[in-house]
Amino acid sequence: MTSLTVTGLARPHRWLRAHPLAADAFLAAATFVTVLIGATVSRFTDRHPPGSGFVLLALLACACLVLRRRAPRAVLCATSAATLFEIVHTRDTAPHTQIAMSVVVALYTVASRTERPMAWRIAAVTVGVLTAGGMAFGAPPWYSQENLALLAWTGMAGAAGDAVRSRRAYVAAIEERAVRAERTREEEARRRVAEERLRIARELHDVVAHHIALVNVQAGVASHIMDSRPDQAKEALAHVREASRSALAELRATVGLLRQYGDPEAPTEPAPGLGVLGHLVDGFARVGLDVTLTMASTLPGGPGSGTDPGEAAAVVGRLPGAVDLTAYRLLQEALTNVHKHAGPGARAEVALLRSADRLLLTVLDDGAGPPPGAGEERGGHGLIGMRERATALGGSCEAGPRADGTQGFRVRVTLPLPGRPEPTLTP
Repeated sequence: MTSLTVTGLARPHRWLRAHPLAADAFLAAATFVTVLIGATVSRFTDRHPPGSGFVLLALLACACLVLRRRAPRAVLCATSAATLFEIVHTRDTAPHTQIAMSVVVALYTVASRTERPMAWRIAAVTVGVLTAGGMAFGAPPWYSQENLALLAWTGMAGAAGDAVRSRRAYVAAIEERAVRAERTREEEARRRVAEERLRIARELHDVVAHHIALVNVQAGVASHIMDSRPDQAKEALAHVREASRSALAELRATVGLLRQYGDPEAPTEPAPGLGVLGHLVDGFARVGLDVTLTMASTLPGGPGSGTDPGEAAAVVGRLPGAVDLTAYRLLQEALTNVHKHAGPGARAEVALLRSADRLLLTVLDDGAGPPPGAGEERGGHGLIGMRERATALGGSCEAGPRADGTQGFRVRVTLPLPGRPEPTLTP
C-alpha cells in the first residue's frame, strides 16, 4: 500500500516539476483560498466581515505569485505593497492581515533563490517594514496578536527559504563531488589500463624480438650452408629449435602471469634477472656476436669486479626485483639491436657498475651498420621501450653514437636503487 501511495504521489510531482508555471498557479490558488479562510474565521468576522475590496486585493496579491520564479523580488515588492495598503486601509475597522500569506510565499521564494547575505538583508527589510507598518498604521494596540503573527510568519518564511537554499547547495556540492570522484575513478582506470597495455607490449617485445632475431639469423645460416656444410647447418637448426623453445617458454610464462591475475601465489615477474646473464651472452655467442663483459661493484664484502657473465649476480649484488628484471631486459634489447643493426663482424662491450645508490649499464659496439640492401627494418619500438622501462624506475636511458668519436653506437642506462643496499657476502 505504501509503494502504491508513493507511486501515486510521484506522478503528479514529476508533472509539476516539468510544468513550473502550472505549479505556481496551483500555489497561488491555494494561497488565495488560505487567505479567504483565514479572513472568514477571524475573531473580527462577526463585526467586520471582509468586503469585496479585500477579496479583490487578495486575488491580485496571490495572482502575482504565478510569476514568483521569473521575478521573485518584484513579486515580493508587489505583495508587500498590497499588504501595507490593506493594513492602512482597515486601521479604523478590524485588521485583515491574512493577505500577508502572499508575502510569506514571496519572501520564501526570494530567500531560497538568493545568496545568504542578500537574502538576509531582504528578509530583514521586509519583516521590519511590514511589522513597523502594522504597529504604526494598523488597528491598536501595537502589540496585537495580528502584528506579532505578521512578524513571526515573515521571519519564519525568510529562515525557511534560507534553509532550503543551503540544503540545495549542500546536495549540489555532494552531487558534484560524486561526479568528480566518478570521473577521477574512470580516468584512473583508463590510465592503469594504458599502463598495463604498455607493460604487456614491452614484455612481449622483449621476449619475442630477442629470440626471433636469433631464429632468423640461424635459419639464414642453415639455409646458406645446407648443401655445402650439412653438419653446421644441422647445428644451426638445433640453435633455432633451442631459441624457439626459449621464446615459447617465456611467452607461456607471460601469458600465465596475465591469466593468474589476483592469485597470491602467482609469479610477480615473468622474466629472469642478471643471475642468468651468462645464458644471454652464450645465446648471442652462438649466433656470432662477440660480447665482452666487465663488471665492478663498490659494495663491501663482494668480489668487487669480474668478467665472467655467470658471476654477474655475485659481483653486482642483490637487486630489487624490478631493477633486476629491467637491467636484464635492457641488456637483452641492447645486444639484440647490436646483432641486428651493427653489421657483420661487430663486437659488443657490456659494462656493469654497481654503486650504493644506482646501477649503471653501458653497451658499446664497433659496428658500421648493416650492409646496403640488407633489408633491416627501422623505426621499431626497442629504444622507446628501453627508455620507458628506465623511466618507470626513475632512471634514464641514453642512446646514440659513441662519445669518443669512434665508429659504433652506445647505450647508457642509469637505474636508481632505493633503500640501503644489501651486500652479497662470499664464503
